[in-house]
Amino acid sequence: MTTPLVGTADSEFQVGGYYKNFFTAFNSPLPDASMMGVVVNRVRLNLSYTPADSLSLAFAYDFTPRVQDPLLFSQSPIAVGVASSRYRVVDFDSSIYPRQDEPVGSVGIYHNLDRAAVQYSTDFADISVGRDAIAWGSARIVNPTDIIAPYTYDQLDTEDRIGVDALRVRIPVGVMGEIDTGYIFGSNFDFDKSAVFLRTQLNAVETDFSILLLEFQRDLLVGFDVARGIGGAGFWLETAYVFATPFDDGHDTSNNYLRTSVGLDYSFGGETYTFIEYHFNGAGTKAPENFLTNLEQPAYTRGGVYLLGTHYLAPGFTRQLTPLISFSGQMLFNLSDPSTWIAPQIAYNVAEDIHLSVGGFISIGKRPKSGDSTQLQSEFGSYPNLFFSSFRVYF
Repeated sequence: MTTPLVGTADSEFQVGGYYKNFFTAFNSPLPDASMMGVVVNRVRLNLSYTPADSLSLAFAYDFTPRVQDPLLFSQSPIAVGVASSRYRVVDFDSSIYPRQDEPVGSVGIYHNLDRAAVQYSTDFADISVGRDAIAWGSARIVNPTDIIAPYTYDQLDTEDRIGVDALRVRIPVGVMGEIDTGYIFGSNFDFDKSAVFLRTQLNAVETDFSILLLEFQRDLLVGFDVARGIGGAGFWLETAYVFATPFDDGHDTSNNYLRTSVGLDYSFGGETYTFIEYHFNGAGTKAPENFLTNLEQPAYTRGGVYLLGTHYLAPGFTRQLTPLISFSGQMLFNLSDPSTWIAPQIAYNVAEDIHLSVGGFISIGKRPKSGDSTQLQSEFGSYPNLFFSSFRVYF
């Protein structure tokens, strides 16, 4: 929800945002571990200013106090994560409290300048520069082409994509086509930490096609995405092949990898929505004992890959129980382990801009062996069981 403040006939200033509260409780997958809790409060302020039809400015700032076990300030309960802001030229320290030289307690305060962008529109193209969101892909669970700032499947808050610093040009082609190109800046404008992309999108025979070329941190991704309706169902196929450092002398092709997601979705009478997706992760490994050593591969260190195995199946549904209450569920099967991740959730729309939900992430599989060094025996069995409540107010 935004509030327009109109100054002149040609300019408009809008203010909006939200407050979110997440309370989570989880247990470590290791034997004899006790439950731990985290309380996250997030306040986001969104500002936009449009001084003319061809010019707009956007700004967003997050303020996030956290209360949690001191151990969680240095360790994540999840084995694999994705760097949230590596494509930024400069950035302030995300931690307001505690500072590096201060003792760690149970309280942490964080902030994030997530948007700071200017967009200029011409008859030929839309040009934007600054910090904004960049994401691609039609798949529902795992997007092989979305590697700039991807969200993992177990992320609680995915409403706003993490902003990255970029210069971007979008050129419309025909009625529904587009050429999208740009440069995404890494730390201190270092080319080896940056990315450049060219993406084309078109619609033909009632099908959306897109082709992506992305050079990132000296790797090259070639992606293809197709989405269309088949009968009353929706179909998507998204695939990406990554050449690891192909322009270096002595290029090692063993680090190249393929990722593909293919799926269908269907809506029954507007009250029940279902989908199923298969994902192939060529960067992963079938043997759980190799999961941790495989994390040293380029796919995980710079390619945005976070799943550890090779073959996955992900069904899910959403059921509208009443006009204000919905129930949803999602599962992710590692077909090689086998292990399973289950995510049920019930949501209640308390008022127009007030939402409440409760749910959990339930992990099923062989738990790790503890000893001198932890040895994984399955992927999802190595993750904690997590239960959460979410309260959101928009303004």
